[in-house]
Amino acid sequence: MSRLRTTFTGALLGVVALAGCGQTDGTSSAAPSATPTAAATAAGSAFPVTVQAGNGAVTIAKRPERIVSLSPTATETLYALGAGSQVAAVDDQSNYPADAPKTTLSGFKPNVEAIVGAKPDLVVLSNDIDGVVAGLTKVGVPVIVEPAANTLDEAYDEITDLGAATGNAEKAAEIITGMKQELDRLAAAAPKDKKLTYYHELDTTPYAATSTTFLGQIYGLFGLVNIADEAPDAAGGYPKLSSEFVVKADPALIFLGDTKCCGQNKDALTKRPGWSGLSAIKNDRVIELDDDIASRWGPRVVDLAKTVGEAVQKAAS
Repeated sequence: MSRLRTTFTGALLGVVALAGCGQTDGTSSAAPSATPTAAATAAGSAFPVTVQAGNGAVTIAKRPERIVSLSPTATETLYALGAGSQVAAVDDQSNYPADAPKTTLSGFKPNVEAIVGAKPDLVVLSNDIDGVVAGLTKVGVPVIVEPAANTLDEAYDEITDLGAATGNAEKAAEIITGMKQELDRLAAAAPKDKKLTYYHELDTTPYAATSTTFLGQIYGLFGLVNIADEAPDAAGGYPKLSSEFVVKADPALIFLGDTKCCGQNKDALTKRPGWSGLSAIKNDRVIELDDDIASRWGPRVVDLAKTVGEAVQKAAS
């Protein structure tokens, strides 16, 4: 398993998890919420603005013009918000959009000196590793931490945070509204009477994601039944399954979130002991996901939901 995959799985398992972020407004902190409050929307691009992020209340004095993003999800969100021209540098894992200013900076092994060298007026992280927040704060660089979302509401909240922090609050509200409407539409269109079972694979260990996770919530929109919910030690949300467990559960659908990192596909699964007889394989219901879309919690969550919805429609027909 690659270093990136190992680190990502560790983050999913809560090794470096932080508290969920909260709401934003133009002057003070506010309680967490799924959508922008009227005050936050009215504040628009007004500065200073205080953001309730994973690292607490952060006040940003003026509209940032040199943002450094060390989170691929934050990078995607910043560009969706229309803040791309404000981004000066992104980390080595931020590969979307393709024209983002990718550098050798790392969100997994952040170097304060290297980050400061990019002359940021705002740094966005998904984790506070090796005291990076304290180090940047010490030299006067505003930092907001937007950790891995555990729910859709937290994902919406982080979009709200980044919208307020960059002067794009109205666009953030527009994106969230669009995401909710599309997810509602996709969920409503999905046949739910068959209660199809599924298995989502994070990597070849294999680790899976239960219904209590962010990914599980997406699948739950379509009435799917998660085989990982019955796994031993599933309470953490990301149990390590045995091949025998998956074979016994025999899921109707298999979603692979390890296609790019680990070269997994239907043919690769058939070579695992006992897997060639699985219903999902025999019925051609192995869905190869884009690893990046399946491991991030920004606006492209809708793209993941579309893929799941199409698979459910096909399996139920």
